[in-house]
Amino acid sequence: MRLRIDCAYDGTDFSGWAAQPGRRTVQGELEQALATALRLPEVRVTVAGRTDAGVHARGQVAHLDVDRDVVEASAGRSSDTPLDALARRVDGIAPPDLRVRRVSEAPEGFDARFSATWRRYAYRIADAPGLADPLVRSHVLAWPRPLDLEAMNDACAPLLGLQDFAAFCKRREGATTVRTLLDLHWARDASGIAVGSVRADAFCHNMVRALVGSLIEVGEGRRPATWPAEVMAGRRRDAGVRVIHPHGLVLEEVGYPDDAELAAQAARARARREAIDA
Repeated sequence: MRLRIDCAYDGTDFSGWAAQPGRRTVQGELEQALATALRLPEVRVTVAGRTDAGVHARGQVAHLDVDRDVVEASAGRSSDTPLDALARRVDGIAPPDLRVRRVSEAPEGFDARFSATWRRYAYRIADAPGLADPLVRSHVLAWPRPLDLEAMNDACAPLLGLQDFAAFCKRREGATTVRTLLDLHWARDASGIAVGSVRADAFCHNMVRALVGSLIEVGEGRRPATWPAEVMAGRRRDAGVRVIHPHGLVLEEVGYPDDAELAAQAARARARREAIDA
């Protein structure tokens, strides 16, 4: 059976999602907890989107393939369903900065990575002294100058759609930097914190943090609202673009199509990836 695992984590003390020898990672901790709960020597999960060191997640999604008998046996004498019992056991084993919110049997055709149609991140900034809260200092960027969100939103509009984001991405050999940016806008929450919401079919390395860094330049009045689009038109990494700190960034949600479309979406996404890697 294929399990869908919905999880959340505080990225402060993790070296990102992806397992790395000698480093504490979200994948490493989750796989270890799952293996212990399932009484297996090791397991391997597939994730919707790998997050960088210091980046947090509320709505991360992964999948795991495992024998049904193993899942049922792991529940022991629990009165919970086997999947609820598994989620409870994993939470009891995993460190407190990683929580499994739900374990469910994935519908046919589901792939945490390739079935996803979009990922949504939020970046939070406290841009006034009265907004700086030491209790959330690991999740909200404290910025010393006020930001003009109207100007930042003006700068966002030309960045939407299917475009080459090479100017905002750390290039990887053989990887494309073409993405479809579905939404990018800024608003203040009830407390006055500036929240940037960004949603795309996928993101390349450092893309969100570089976009935020360029928009902060506009919000401070250092650059005109046309500047980020001008940078993107150059289609190469621009030295003027600052990759902003990771701790203000949270993966909020991953979107999937209806169950009947999962397999088709995965096939389309996998074919695009194979064409890119060829």
